[in-house]
Amino acid sequence: MTKELTRRSFLKTGIGGTAAGLAAFSLTAPARAQGAAGVEWTDTYEVVVVGAGGAGMAAAVKAAQTGAKRIVVLEKLAFTGGNTLLAQGFMNAADPVRQPKQGIKDSPENHMKQTLAAGDYRGDPERVRVLCENAYGAVTWLESLGMKFKDNVIQIFGALYPRSHIPALPKGQGYGSVLSKAAKDLGVEVKTGMDVVEIVREEPFAGDVVGVIVKTSKGETRAIRATRAVVLAAGGFSANKYLRELHDPRVKDLGTDNLPSMSGQVAMAAVRVGGYLVGMDFIQSTPGAPAGKKMKIILNTKVAESIYVDARGNRIVDEGSRRDVIRDAVLGTPERYAYTLCDNENFMSYDEVNRKAIHEGEKIDEAWHADTIRELAVKMGVDPDGLEAEVKRYNGFVEAGKDEDFGKTAVNLTKKIEKGPFWACYTGMTVHHTMGGLNTNVKAQCLDWTGTVIPRLYAAGEITGGIHGTNRVGGNAVLDCFVFGQIAGENAAKEDVKA
Repeated sequence: MTKELTRRSFLKTGIGGTAAGLAAFSLTAPARAQGAAGVEWTDTYEVVVVGAGGAGMAAAVKAAQTGAKRIVVLEKLAFTGGNTLLAQGFMNAADPVRQPKQGIKDSPENHMKQTLAAGDYRGDPERVRVLCENAYGAVTWLESLGMKFKDNVIQIFGALYPRSHIPALPKGQGYGSVLSKAAKDLGVEVKTGMDVVEIVREEPFAGDVVGVIVKTSKGETRAIRATRAVVLAAGGFSANKYLRELHDPRVKDLGTDNLPSMSGQVAMAAVRVGGYLVGMDFIQSTPGAPAGKKMKIILNTKVAESIYVDARGNRIVDEGSRRDVIRDAVLGTPERYAYTLCDNENFMSYDEVNRKAIHEGEKIDEAWHADTIRELAVKMGVDPDGLEAEVKRYNGFVEAGKDEDFGKTAVNLTKKIEKGPFWACYTGMTVHHTMGGLNTNVKAQCLDWTGTVIPRLYAAGEITGGIHGTNRVGGNAVLDCFVFGQIAGENAAKEDVKA
């Protein structure tokens, strides 16, 4: 029987928050990692990719474009897309075409500086540099595959600057469809219902990574060999309540908007062959359904056009702030939730999927609209006098071009809340992104605790750590998937084929 572990016992033994701590927690882990000797391979490929989200599919497509011949993507769930499918889909990049048309001055250097600062300079500067310098290239690469973005960029929630590219299709649908088609056209095999439980290295902590052990949805065990490399792209650990609360007790009792497969299981498997975890304490929450409510409803994406208020009608934060600042403001209210409010112009700018969600929220009294601010306040259960006064005060700040309460920047202080009907919804917090994970380098190679490359093992996307620091910039997660997914796939394909 597995001994129950507490946060105190982890810290007492000196392994809390480390790779060893994570390995110790695994309830399904064998006593020791498995070496390659004696493994009977059931399938052989050149490149094996674990995870069929944005990072994994990007890696597979790029590996095929680079020249690898037999590539397989192994997905635990019965469908592909991963968390990228659920994301809002915005992708950051300094854009030499779109931004100048909007009068926006930007550069990869500016993007890099803001990303590092937003993460309290805890992100790896070299990987952040690679992320930002390759951002626009990732946009054009996706476009070459058929991805469609709108002609303008915006500043989304938590993005800190107007460089977020808007997919033409809602959420992550466009990424999934173009990458799936590209993979099929290039002969990449995609297998669902394939749960990777172990990574196989020549020796438990030495030599090349040579494959993975899989449990199929039918209960079969398969050993899949990789003659060039294994790429890990299985996402973070947002769905692992124990790990979340172990590393950041502030997220206690919060739900997650991630898929249930985001358990950290594959990262644990990597640890058992030498992988090392960094940044595990950095866990990001974003607006979602408060405790006891059913729906995550989005009215806050466009930060220039909405405000956050509490139950007294008081505004609580600069809407263009870092995500961790907004989290702390929302959870700092007596109710541990707030409300997002906007006017009809903002509401109508959302796509059909989001507008439908808001209408569904109205049916269960979790979203509301009304012709006047006062009527809206009554429906919300918010102080009408307080809300009327706060909206009037905010509109005055817009007129004056200066936010005297929270210092909202001029670029985001441009839209009054004045064109009815007016809309609002509950805004709680939900665990959204785990910035901690496997340590990698600029080539997307996994590193051990000494910083030494683990041969033929790559990782990309949320399974990695050390890029975003303490706080991930909104729109940088999708970017991370496609920049480092490509890098991982290209470098995996360039490995020599093992006999």
